[in-house]
Amino acid sequence: MSRIHPADENKKYFQNLLSNQDRHNNHVDNYNDHHHQRRSVLTVWKKSSMSFQGTDGFTVFNNHGRLVFRVDNYSRKNSYVKGGLVLMDGTGKPLLTLKPQVFSIQYQWNAYKGSEESSPTKSSKVFSMRSKSSLLFTNMDKNAEAEIFFERRDDDQDQDQDQKNSQQNPDFRIEGCFWRRNCKIRNRNGEVVAHIARKKVNDRVLLGDDVFSLVVQPGVDAKLIMSFVIILDRICGKPYAPVLCS
Repeated sequence: MSRIHPADENKKYFQNLLSNQDRHNNHVDNYNDHHHQRRSVLTVWKKSSMSFQGTDGFTVFNNHGRLVFRVDNYSRKNSYVKGGLVLMDGTGKPLLTLKPQVFSIQYQWNAYKGSEESSPTKSSKVFSMRSKSSLLFTNMDKNAEAEIFFERRDDDQDQDQDQKNSQQNPDFRIEGCFWRRNCKIRNRNGEVVAHIARKKVNDRVLLGDDVFSLVVQPGVDAKLIMSFVIILDRICGKPYAPVLCS
């Protein structure tokens, strides 16, 4: 499928929004230019970069107002059947395809290199991410919202990957509550490598849940962290939602 460029009005909206927040957010973006060590301060808009109806997704800007990531999903229901969700850079280049695991005993998604046009293979698999929603999975940290396991190549081809994951520590662990936009992402050593927070216009005004901040520490792959956020949006149910809601 050909990629459609983001709507101009969406880009202008966030450029204006971010420019109005520069003074407030300056303290967040402290970094050492000499050593090129900077953390990525991203604004995530839970909205497709397309302006027409029937799409949902994500549009992600850096602190200079430049579009850096996008997800344009034309049908949330169809994403479970075919194609998956494709994380793209700002120009529309596919980075990762995210798909729910079929017949998994956990509520699990997998990430693959490339785009939806290429059929996912075991060699293209990057990581698996599972939710705490699974009642069958008892090894999971009770404080974790989700756990991430990178695909490993080894000689034991007969052992199921889910079984391998249950026997090892996760490569990343997400703590907190995604729907409150309050999460920390830790690596296997327990270090905080990124965090999700409500977006502030100033000291007194918070934006709605559809706009939030994602801060990624130096040396951490921002596209991986953003892919975690996309999957969190799918696997973490909203609190207090009626069970029979369609």
